Formats: sequence, C-alpha cells, structure tokens
Amino acid sequence: MQAVQLEESITIAERMFQLIRRMYPICRSITGHGVRQTLEIISEYIPLTTYEIQTGVALFDWTAPKEWNIRDAFIKNSKGEKIVDFRNCNLHVLNYSVPVSKKVSLEELKAHTFTIPDHPDWIPYRTSYYAENWGFCLSHNQLLALSEDEYEVVIDSSLQDGHLTFGEYFIKGQTEHEVLISTHICHPSLANDNLSGIAVAVFLAKHLTQVASLKHSYRFLFTPGMIGSIAWLSRNESQVSRIAHGIIIACVGDSGQITYKKSRRGNAEIDHAVLQVLKDTGTTHQVLEFSPFGYDERQFCSPGFNLPVGCFMRTPHGKFPEYHTSADNLEFIQPQYLGDSLSKCSMILQLLEQNATYMNLNSKCEPQLGKRGLYGSIGGASDGRSLELAMLWVLNWSDGDHSLLDIAEKSGLKFLTIKNAADALHASGLLRRQ
Repeated sequence: MQAVQLEESITIAERMFQLIRRMYPICRSITGHGVRQTLEIISEYIPLTTYEIQTGVALFDWTAPKEWNIRDAFIKNSKGEKIVDFRNCNLHVLNYSVPVSKKVSLEELKAHTFTIPDHPDWIPYRTSYYAENWGFCLSHNQLLALSEDEYEVVIDSSLQDGHLTFGEYFIKGQTEHEVLISTHICHPSLANDNLSGIAVAVFLAKHLTQVASLKHSYRFLFTPGMIGSIAWLSRNESQVSRIAHGIIIACVGDSGQITYKKSRRGNAEIDHAVLQVLKDTGTTHQVLEFSPFGYDERQFCSPGFNLPVGCFMRTPHGKFPEYHTSADNLEFIQPQYLGDSLSKCSMILQLLEQNATYMNLNSKCEPQLGKRGLYGSIGGASDGRSLELAMLWVLNWSDGDHSLLDIAEKSGLKFLTIKNAADALHASGLLRRQ
C-alpha cells in the first residue's frame, strides 16, 4: 500500500474542500433529514451502507432518541421585522428545540437566548438533545440591540418517533483484523468540527478502495456523536474483537499542529504507529494521554470494550476560540491543512499495513552480509550507513516477539529504513516472516 503523498494530497485537498462546501449549509443533528442528506452525499463518493434504528430501541444504558427535524425558525419584533432568521444561519436555533409559536416579552425571550459576550459578533452552537427545551442562539451584539417589545418567536420543528441513522463502509482485506476509522456527522454548519473529519475520512476510504491488496480490513463509520458509536457498538458487540486498530478523525482542517490522543491502553500499536509517523516526518505535534472526555474514542475505549482506538486531530476540541461558533466557517479551514491531515492519516495506515514480525534464521552471531551483497545493495537510499545499521538492528531484534515498528522505536531509525532493511534480509533468506 502506498500512502497519499503530500503533492497528491494538495490536489485532493481542493476536492475535499468542495465536499465540505457542499455539506456546509445542511442543518444536521444527531437524527433527522440533515443526517440522511449528508450520508446521501457521502454515498456519491464511496458505497455507503445506511442503517436506521427506531426510536426507543435500547442501546446499552441509552435508548435511540426521538427524531428531530426543522423547517424554519425566526424572531420578529412588533413591526413584523425578522431580527433573527434560521434560514440565514442554522446555528441560530438551539439544536433539538421543540416546536414553539407564541409572542413573548423581552424578559422571556432573553431566558431562551444564548450568546458569547467575549466574541460579540459570533453565534454560538448549542444543543438540548436529551432535555426538551427551545431557544435561539444570537450574536451578543444582536441581543444588546433588542429593546423592550413584544416578540413573535416561531420554531417550526418536530420531535417525534423516528430513527437514529448512521453510515458504514467496509473494505475487505486479506485478514479479518480490522482498522476502524470513525468520524461524527451530527454538527450543522461547522467546518472544522466536523466537516473536515468527514471529508478526510471519505477521501481516505476512496484511496484505500483503489489499493489492490490490503492486509487489514477497514471499517469506516459516519455516525452521530456519542449516541451513534454507542448504537454501533450495541449492534456489533460480538464482532468488536476483530478491531485491531482504530482512529477517530475530528477537527483536521485548521492550521494548528497535529494532536494525537492515545487510546485508553496507551501502548496500543496504533499509538506507536501514529507517533512513529509524526517523528519520521518531522511533524510538529503534541500527544495527549487518554481521558474519558472528547469524541467517540471514549465509547470505543470504555472499560467494557477497551479497544485500541485513538483520536487524530489538529487543534483539539475546545482549544480554539472558534469552536462551536459561527466563526468555525469555510474561512477557518484551508485545503492545505486538509491535505496534510489526509497525508498523515494515510501514512499511518501504510505503516500498519507494512508492519510485520520476523524470525532471524541465522541468529548465532551476525551473518556475513557482505558475501550476500547486502551492504550498499538497497537502491534509492541516501544514507547507506543508516541501512547497514538498520540491518543489524533488524537481525538482532527479529526474534519473533518484536515487530518492525518495535525495532524502529528501539533504534531511533525511520520505519521505512527498517522495513527496507527487513525486505533485503528476507529476500536473502536470513529472515522468516511470522
């Protein structure tokens, strides 16, 4: 498997940005038509299978929620002027607001409004998934401009029995060992969180589809945050033991440095693979230990499953001011960072595909490499000395218990250098693949 190269990802990045631009206007939530519309668009890129779970179905300690849909919402003053209009910005409505149509005083209206005083021109994104309520999200300047008046508030929505919807795409590999790639699709017009994650996951899936032979099987999940992963796990509990590695992709379109949050295990192969790629590429990055707060990694890593699933981000959720506001828009993300995120994710998967464990067949002292033509025989190398050292490292640690990734970490050499050395030693009959 070849990774998506950075040069190639620059072109693909423009296509990812076009996909984000297309999905951006849709009002998504954890259920409803916005989710379905988003999955239909994704299905134009990869052959997605869509699943629906009826409201009320038990999902471990949760139940599938009522389905929410919205057609329109606005606030009018006594002159009949619309001062807040959902059709101008779908963040204006408290997500999952129950329907309302009445006239209220300024005091009552303020009790149902949400603003960000520190950023008076931004509109916040707020939700009320599991407690029935209604409300409007305004810029703080809009709120300050309201005068004593009678206001007409209308939220033309529905909250009723329906379905929880999510999408899945499976690529069969040579083994049943699976790599899980998951991203959340429940946010409305928020570009970095998480249309960026959707776009990178879609194009990562497209890339893998074109690979002729894959060692691992790959399962891509496009689910509403939290409740979607809970739903998938509840339906697939008997199969989760196949998940050998997993990555949650979120907030990958901004200019921040790469951030990786480890799995709950902390030392899973996926954790080592991500850090090896970031080190090998000289990427500025930060590593976070696991915590039970964040995206869907906290469901996959819950103690009853404890799956090897980490989270790949740029700037983490809540660590950029634009998070969950109208400022997380199409201007906040840039194609070049989408391309870089795609390239890094692809390199991580390439490493997982290429990682292997070998047995040294000539383990009593070092074999004579010169007579086998191994010194200086590996083409395309700029540093022959590194390759010679790599062969010695591979021979010494190929005891059936240490993988190429383990050896790269121990030696401080790049994974590709270790792999090239192992390929040459294997071809010469000095190694047997386990």
